[in-house]
Amino acid sequence: MGLLAVSKTWPAAFVREAAAAGQKAFGENYVQEGVDKIREVARPDLEWHFIGPLQGNKTRPVAESFAWVHSLDRFRIAERLSQQRPAALPPLQVCLQVNISGEDSKSGVAPRDAPALARRIAGLPRIALRGLMAIPAPAADLAGQRAPFCRLRLLFEEMLREGLTLDTLSMGMSNDIEAAVAEGATLVRVGTAIFGERNRS
Repeated sequence: MGLLAVSKTWPAAFVREAAAAGQKAFGENYVQEGVDKIREVARPDLEWHFIGPLQGNKTRPVAESFAWVHSLDRFRIAERLSQQRPAALPPLQVCLQVNISGEDSKSGVAPRDAPALARRIAGLPRIALRGLMAIPAPAADLAGQRAPFCRLRLLFEEMLREGLTLDTLSMGMSNDIEAAVAEGATLVRVGTAIFGERNRS
């Protein structure tokens, strides 16, 4: 299982410190902040993941600077990333974000629409569809946390049976990591437990 250190809002010095301790994969939610941080840290051995909502007018810097995108939920965005990924770079690794809890406030494709969208994305050049990502609604207990992760895993397994080549379940954050791991997460996105509480003022 992989650990993605969510470094959004934290300065480059914190990334360098985590990298010095052996962490190699970092997640950013905001395009410009992430691109600036990648340039400032300037470590080719680090792997940068874009994990926030992505608008059509922001795809080029993501395609040019990041190794992964976890938040893909529309074919048009995937198409732009495919077209804008530089040929000199390896294919952009992507996950399809699924709105597994059906929240109006959350990004993500509806579970019923995910297989068809995944098949379309898998046919694009310069990007590689790796799996599914979700940010479920908060739950009060472990059983409540596990339920949406279980639904995502079952959808993942259904898509494997349909012939899609997937290997990544990006699910679980600092407050629900235990539930995500229990349901088969292959990549967890952890910020607070690594860097501490953010200053929200």
